[in-house]
Amino acid sequence: MKILKYLLTVAVSLVVLNVWFFRFNQSTIYRGGNASNMIEEFAVYGLSETMVYVIGGLKVLAALGLLIGFFKEKTIIPSAGLMTVLMFGAMIMHYRVADEAIKYLPAGLMFVFSLGIFFLQSNLNASKK
Repeated sequence: MKILKYLLTVAVSLVVLNVWFFRFNQSTIYRGGNASNMIEEFAVYGLSETMVYVIGGLKVLAALGLLIGFFKEKTIIPSAGLMTVLMFGAMIMHYRVADEAIKYLPAGLMFVFSLGIFFLQSNLNASKK
């Protein structure tokens, strides 16, 4: 279970950090509506540019918290919980604008992976007691 948790943690963290630091201004097939960058994508969802940076900051914070969890386990559950909520919100936004299924894929996978990290860490914590 620990190895799976580590693999999921690395996957979620690297994907989220990649999106927010390297793919922010790039077009991908996963962007909502016909957006070609992150700011346009949030506009498709009816969200302001301020929300781009608030949500982005929270996602980066959660991703870093997951990585810090390799050294400080107490950061894993709150970080995974936050990431789970944020990715669920991303899926809701895709639904609200009637995006095709492929556009849900990254958010859906990150949601499932983050939920997995949350429960794996919860089980590991329970087994320590």
